[in-house]
Amino acid sequence: MNIEMIRAAAGRLHGAVRETPLLSSPALDAIAGRRVLVKPECLQHTGSFKFRGGWSAVSALPPEALERGVIAYSSGNHAQGVALAAQRHGAPAVIVMPSDAPAVKIANTRALGAEVVLYDRAGEDRDAIGAAIASERGLTLIRPFDEPLVIAGQGTTGLEIARQAAATGVTRAEVLVPCGGGGLSAGIALACEAEAPGLRVRPAEPEGFDDAARSLAKGSIQRNTRLSGSLCDAIVTPQPGNLTFPILARLAGPGLVVSEEAALHAMAMAFAHLRIVVEPGGAVALAAALFHPDRIAGDTVIAVCSGGNVDAGVFARALSMLEDA
Repeated sequence: MNIEMIRAAAGRLHGAVRETPLLSSPALDAIAGRRVLVKPECLQHTGSFKFRGGWSAVSALPPEALERGVIAYSSGNHAQGVALAAQRHGAPAVIVMPSDAPAVKIANTRALGAEVVLYDRAGEDRDAIGAAIASERGLTLIRPFDEPLVIAGQGTTGLEIARQAAATGVTRAEVLVPCGGGGLSAGIALACEAEAPGLRVRPAEPEGFDDAARSLAKGSIQRNTRLSGSLCDAIVTPQPGNLTFPILARLAGPGLVVSEEAALHAMAMAFAHLRIVVEPGGAVALAAALFHPDRIAGDTVIAVCSGGNVDAGVFARALSMLEDA
């Protein structure tokens, strides 16, 4: 991985991707005790940053590969990103999804024309399922994070952050990023290294699924003991990627870990003060910025809200916190 791959991905994404803004609110600044800038990738096509990586990978395929089609595995956001990219390129798509993924994500993936294959997250191996289908049908596998073209696409978020931060006069800040396998965190870290070296990435995760934080602390890849059971399903992965972890080990600061309750509270604050809808996994960086200010340095923090594909019941639970406040 290198910055030239990210810049090349930005060229392929030009005109296809939304450039999401940096948002701010005096109320959020007051809660955090510093300036908070929010990058709302929940406003991206398909409701998450994953469209960037999906488009980057699909748009780089030769015509014969597009004709055969693509396959991906995902709990929902990568699924939708790849499905939409494939649809717009006229390519068939098969998506392997856990049966406990949010219903809205499964429904949206099917609505984008993809064939959805469900599996038991606790008892079946999605890699094996995906590999078998790919081999049988001649499909190109697009991995959710440990794939150079996907990381390059996610890294375009970092190019935007670097440019937008500079435009607001911010040259030094910690950039908090929701982290599952690390594709978004690693891509943003590479982009900032080249374009805004005063911005440092900090991966954010939910309690009980803090493999990135533990891996950074240990200096080697650590696995989660559980693979399911978190509201933050979008960023629940077994461990950091073999491609992404070395990038984070070199460029990222210590990981940040928040409770599910804090993630829900951050969702409520994002809606109340920015009028954006964020899912639990997409809200962990904002939760860290708002509710763990002692773990963050500097007078400005940038928080990425990585996705907004939340079931109505979970969103209602988050909004109930506004009534209790």
